[in-house]
Amino acid sequence: MTQTQDSAMRMSWDRLITAKRFGLEKYHDERVHTRTDFQRDYDRLIFSAPFRRLQNKTQVFPLPGSIFVHNRLTHSLEVSCVGRSLGTNVAVALADKYAGTPAEHKLPHLGSIVAAACLAHDLGNPPFGHSGERAIATYFSEGKGQALRGMLSEWEWNDFTHFEGNANAFRLLTHQFNGRRPGGFALTYSTLASIVKYPYASTLSTKKGKSGFFASESDDFRRVASDLGLLPDGDSGLRFHRHPLVYLVEAADDICYQIMDIEDAHKLKILTTSETQELLLGFFDEAQLPHIKEVLKIADDTNEQIAYLRSRVIGLLIDECSQLFVDHEEELLTGQFKGCLVDHISEVPRNAYAHCSQVAWKKIYRSSDVLDIELAGNRIITELLDKLIDAVLYPDKAYSQLILNKVPQQYEVHSDTVYGKLQAAIDYISGMTDVYALDLYRKINGMSLPAV
Repeated sequence: MTQTQDSAMRMSWDRLITAKRFGLEKYHDERVHTRTDFQRDYDRLIFSAPFRRLQNKTQVFPLPGSIFVHNRLTHSLEVSCVGRSLGTNVAVALADKYAGTPAEHKLPHLGSIVAAACLAHDLGNPPFGHSGERAIATYFSEGKGQALRGMLSEWEWNDFTHFEGNANAFRLLTHQFNGRRPGGFALTYSTLASIVKYPYASTLSTKKGKSGFFASESDDFRRVASDLGLLPDGDSGLRFHRHPLVYLVEAADDICYQIMDIEDAHKLKILTTSETQELLLGFFDEAQLPHIKEVLKIADDTNEQIAYLRSRVIGLLIDECSQLFVDHEEELLTGQFKGCLVDHISEVPRNAYAHCSQVAWKKIYRSSDVLDIELAGNRIITELLDKLIDAVLYPDKAYSQLILNKVPQQYEVHSDTVYGKLQAAIDYISGMTDVYALDLYRKINGMSLPAV
């Protein structure tokens, strides 16, 4: 293989890190600003309405409660903090390798890019956690939505039967909704690509039903991928290898949800203090344990003890995943890395992480309160889909007009295509908070009336 051929099969940091903004390409320049474009991405997301709405979207446990647990907003903020640390660690570790190259002055932005992408990674998730995603998908694959199959292309149908919050986040961030400017949030190409965990179309999804962009955004994603030099995966033109920073965003998410769910379960008394301590102490080898146990004796408050262990575990996993990224950088840049970073951490923390996952599945995700939220969420979303889809498909009905008057004008309920109309209904529902979805459900079923 010639040097030219070899470089063509390797992604380049110089291209992967760009301040070019989606929808504002003609205004792009490479000038150095006091506040970098990637910091602007972060700030733009923090101040956005969809980000604020995450405070009333379920992470795992019911909201609200007498004991504060994580919602989507607090989860995203914590993931962003961990992501910034991961990106910064990697940038420092790679600095010498790329000294004197075009990438030298771009690598220091890794922490900001990953932090911004982490803020955005859950923006496309509907209310009621992952059960909301399943409710939308199964409405079409198992419910009344099956009747719409003949009105859609195979790709469009797959977008609905494999509805994926990650693909919906890319749509939310890039689509020009009614009355909005081109480019959606107008984020940088690098931040956008760093949230797409599954860079392929729904027609190429795996058994898990994952995908990274809908048919409606396929040209947009391919434009971003081409500009950044993402490697194609096969000849379909609809599957790519990940932007390497996706692995850091994914690692930050994996670290936070696993460890923070354990801490929340302790606060809710689903796990005892001794169970929780045992799970978290399992991440450390025999040489580290004596010092950690000595520190635990300093604080009598059990929540403070668990918080200390949680912070130590997160610090350990950040160091492990950062080093793995650096050690496997060439595989990441050539699309040859398999799995996620957490899969490859050293044996002791890897076994402890797997044990936490097993306990979480048995005692947390199958707990009565969590299942109640899933059951209620499924019912609410299914009912809202029924009413809204009927309204967008048959807008001349008197009842349809009442329903459509509730839908904000930004959603394209009068699209020229069935696919567009269905997307408008899902755009509206997926943007709802848990509380808003429940309130609308009650109102359309006559269970709640405004005060008179």
